Amino acid sequence: MITAFNHALAPWIAAYGSLAVAALIMLESLGLPLPGETALVSAAIYAGTTHRIDISVLILAAAAGAIVGGAAGYWIGRNAGYPVLLRHGRHIGLTERRLRAGHWLFENHGGKIVVFGRFFAVMRALAALLAGVTVMEWRRFIAFQTLACLIWAGIYGGVAYIFGKQINRFAGPLGAAAAVVIVAVGVAMVVLARRHGERLERAAAARATLPDQLPHKR
Repeated sequence: MITAFNHALAPWIAAYGSLAVAALIMLESLGLPLPGETALVSAAIYAGTTHRIDISVLILAAAAGAIVGGAAGYWIGRNAGYPVLLRHGRHIGLTERRLRAGHWLFENHGGKIVVFGRFFAVMRALAALLAGVTVMEWRRFIAFQTLACLIWAGIYGGVAYIFGKQINRFAGPLGAAAAVVIVAVGVAMVVLARRHGERLERAAAARATLPDQLPHKR
C-alpha cells in the first residue's frame, strides 16, 4: 500500500514540490493516518538528485505543515473531548486503549511526548489530538510542537537530501551495498521503536484512567 502511495505521490512532488509535502504532513498531523514522513524523505531525496526543489524551502514547508496540522488537531481534540473521539476515533486508529495511554502519558510527560512522539508514526498522527483532549496548556503545546517539527523536518529532510546527492556519485555495486545497509538499519530502527512503543502503551493503559469528558479549561 505504501509503495503504491509513493508511486502516486511522485508526480505530485514533481509538479508541486514543497507545497504537496506540506499539505500531506499537515493532514497527517491533523490525525489522518498518512505517510507524511515518507513524503518528506522522498521529496528530500528527489531534491538531492534533481536539484529541482530547494531543500531549505522543503524543510521549512514540512515543519510549517506539521505545526499548522498539529494546531488544528489540538483544537479538534480540545473541543470534541473524549465522547466524540471514543465514538469516531477508531476510524483513524485512535482506540480506547490509545486514549487511555495518551491521557496518562500527557498528564505525566506532556512536553516530552510532543517532542519525541514526532519521531514515531502513531504518536506523530495522534499527539496533537491527545494533547487537546487532555487540555495541555496551549502555549506550552505550541512551543514544544514548534521545536519538535523543526528538529524532525531538519533531521529527516537534511539526511535524505544528503543521501540523494550521493546516489549518482556512488552508483553501481557500492551504491547498491550502501542502500541495502541503510534500508536494513531503517527496518531495525522501526522494529525496535514499535516494540518499545507497544510496551509503553500497555504500561500507560494499565495506569491511566478515562473520565467521561475532561473540562475544556483548566
